[in-house]
Amino acid sequence: MTKNKKIFVSVLVIVVVAGLLYFGVGRKPKVQYKTLELKRGNLSLSVLATGTVQPENRLEIKPPVAGRVEEVLVKEGEKVKKGQILAWMSSSERAAMMDAARAQGKAEVKKWEELYRPTAVIAPLSGTIILRSVESGQTFTATDAILVMSDRLTVKAQVDETDIAKIKLKQPAEITLDAYPSEKVAAHVDQIAYDAKAVNNVTTYVVDVLPNETPDFMRSGMTANVSFELESKSDILLIPNEAIKIKNGAAMVLIKDPSGNAVETEVKVGISNGKQSELLSELSADTVLLVEMIQDKKTGTNIFNPMGGMKPKKK
Repeated sequence: MTKNKKIFVSVLVIVVVAGLLYFGVGRKPKVQYKTLELKRGNLSLSVLATGTVQPENRLEIKPPVAGRVEEVLVKEGEKVKKGQILAWMSSSERAAMMDAARAQGKAEVKKWEELYRPTAVIAPLSGTIILRSVESGQTFTATDAILVMSDRLTVKAQVDETDIAKIKLKQPAEITLDAYPSEKVAAHVDQIAYDAKAVNNVTTYVVDVLPNETPDFMRSGMTANVSFELESKSDILLIPNEAIKIKNGAAMVLIKDPSGNAVETEVKVGISNGKQSELLSELSADTVLLVEMIQDKKTGTNIFNPMGGMKPKKK
């Protein structure tokens, strides 16, 4: 290699190394800070579960004998009382006799109607008609359910075994139906199953969640999400969880001091819902929190730095 070539190669190497250094190879990313504020508010802890709306007691009303429906007096969704007449029916023999009487005229029909009256179908309990499967004039067998009733609707929620110890009888809960996501239904725990069920290889327990007042839009078979309230605090100082770092078992935050510097401070926190935590330390509500952000060298955008950037001053 000639002397000129050696000089050229040396200069080229210097230029490449300088370029790499200039464009950030080997350099620590630039650290910037995002500011957050402490706020006062309410915080609650809850256990979430999914379930299905079902009648607590589902009752199929079947006729004692086969026959024909003469008149149905109720419709689906109607609330009825125990002992109320739901429909009138005729046995197969009465239906055949009345058909023969109609062929002979109104006088004959009236005669047999007085002598051979239809049978009343009575509500055995107070509740809601959730299914009407027959219409006037329709025939049925003794095994057909002509009406289905329920005394009240409840949500059968599947609670994971890791959370079942947190669920207690009469515990407040909130129901949200997939069909009506903006409607919140206040409820409470009515019953907790003793026998477990395996759902997708996960052990769960069925918890009956009873609405305090059943809304008109609630229907059997609807998918529901249930939030069981564990603990709730109001008018407390809240700190965003993204501002908290755990170092050697202690919760640390960065705050902006009067000089504008980032000061690392240890704090004590209480309950947390995963997004916000209760702040127990004596920090004023106007304290400015700082969250370290590093600059992505490829895009130039700032991203959250969970491991921390430059070391701030310690308080």
